[in-house]
Amino acid sequence: KVVMECVACGSAAVTERPERTARGYRRFRCRDCGKQYNERSGGLLNHAQYPSDVIALVVLWRLRYRLTLRDLAEMFLQRGILFSHEAVRDWEAKLAPVLAGELRRRRHGKGGTRDRHWHVDETYLRVRGRWAYLYRAIDRDGHLVDTMLSEHHDMAAAQAFFRSAKAATGITPERVTTDGHGSYPRAIRSTLGRRVVHRANAFKNNSLEQDHRGVKGRTRCMRGFKSFNSARRFCRSYDELRNFLRSRTRHNQHIPARRHCLVHMRRAAAALAILTAA
Repeated sequence: KVVMECVACGSAAVTERPERTARGYRRFRCRDCGKQYNERSGGLLNHAQYPSDVIALVVLWRLRYRLTLRDLAEMFLQRGILFSHEAVRDWEAKLAPVLAGELRRRRHGKGGTRDRHWHVDETYLRVRGRWAYLYRAIDRDGHLVDTMLSEHHDMAAAQAFFRSAKAATGITPERVTTDGHGSYPRAIRSTLGRRVVHRANAFKNNSLEQDHRGVKGRTRCMRGFKSFNSARRFCRSYDELRNFLRSRTRHNQHIPARRHCLVHMRRAAAALAILTAA
């Protein structure tokens, strides 16, 4: 078994105690400073009332499926687990950035030749009653490159998106396909370099236009966002999880149902492990 370092002094001189907490978490005692703690101590869910696996499942379903905050509270109420929709909001705010950050880290630097052909476009979301611009990019096989929500639709926003996409993937594309918006050519040259081929053709971006339906459909039942920060956090976490659970490796690939189920269960378990360990 892995023994946690002391949450107070960082010492490795830790002894696991035989008894467990009321919820079954392992308990430890530091021999250097005398601090006693459990598996949750020092984590994001340290003082949460509910088991970590329940909270992780709530956040996973919140990001993955078209469910509102109250939908999730009602679903778990049927299993005798009582919490409010505000608790779901709080858990999402804490855990979604952790999941998105870890999934982005796993994608970094793993792109091959086919991943160097990017399709970039923006769509619109309602935030605080006003339109915000969601910049998104995928490669030629439909894998996520990056997502960024911006309050503006200008040169600075395009440049910020390309810098973020380059940092997320760890690669520089060979070709970028966009629509005809005037900010893209200069933004590509200034952030990605002059050697990158730029195609400005809306019809070549049909795959990305179709891909927008994922996030648009997921957020439609939410009737917009009240906070820009929550909208930015949700959109990035949703796209990262959706890409991670994607079983296809290229467009229109046939995946047998059994294979799809195995891939989904394995990756969903990995996402739950990330959330539980937060």
